[in-house]
Amino acid sequence: MIQLMPRFEAAALALQTQLTMSSLQFQEKTKLEKLFRMSTGFVLGFNNGTLQSLVASSVGLNILDEKYSENGTSKANRLRVFWRQEPDHVVGTVLRELLAAVPKYWEQQGGEEEIPEDEKEAYIASQQTYERLLGVEGAEHLQELKAVTYDDNFRLLARQVVESIERGEPATGLDRLHTFLIKYFRQLCSNRGIPTTREETLNAVFGKYVNVLEGTGRITSDMSLKILKFSVNLLSSFNAVRNNESLAHDNSLLNREESFLIFRNITALIKFVESIEEAAATT
Repeated sequence: MIQLMPRFEAAALALQTQLTMSSLQFQEKTKLEKLFRMSTGFVLGFNNGTLQSLVASSVGLNILDEKYSENGTSKANRLRVFWRQEPDHVVGTVLRELLAAVPKYWEQQGGEEEIPEDEKEAYIASQQTYERLLGVEGAEHLQELKAVTYDDNFRLLARQVVESIERGEPATGLDRLHTFLIKYFRQLCSNRGIPTTREETLNAVFGKYVNVLEGTGRITSDMSLKILKFSVNLLSSFNAVRNNESLAHDNSLLNREESFLIFRNITALIKFVESIEEAAATT
């Protein structure tokens, strides 16, 4: 038993390290190094102070901290260690801010026409890298929210939800997503002449909408109808998440992975409903 404990502790430490370090791949790092011109020891045109300010303002960390200097004190070396030590959503957020600085840096170097093609390609590829790290890669589900534009309130709510995802903080947007859904399904019910009240819960409003859809015969698959009816129960559970695990009240927030799961499933539902509404509008 005495001999096993150090091995157990080492395994636990290795697991903890794996969970906290970013998942940046070698090819992604290679493109980022080229794009940020890190072979010189610098990072674009940043000095110590401006790089420190960018990282602190975006994720609240100090990149000049001693823990990031294990490979040397140059800005490039500090950033490499930062990539290795910090989790995906932190690294992704900083990458997003660094990428936003690239066009201005190119202008200072004589304009985009002076930039090598492989560097331009690295810039495009790196956009996908930060999105992957933030969990928004292939985020067509976010586009469904942006597409719902009944009025300015819808656009504002959609923007707040999308921004929470892009920051890698989905739990902070759950309350806004719930409010968005309430407005969205009330609007759809209103469009179809279905009365609703402000006291009705999200799942109750959606249940009315599904009942009317069933009566129109637009849902041709029995399985699709069952999925929609089951979604009434899912939205009932979302009420509880909103009340107990979001910023709607003084709550402990739901963890990041489960928050993303909720976002993806609910926005998939919106995508399907939008397809039904679009088909109805053309007939």
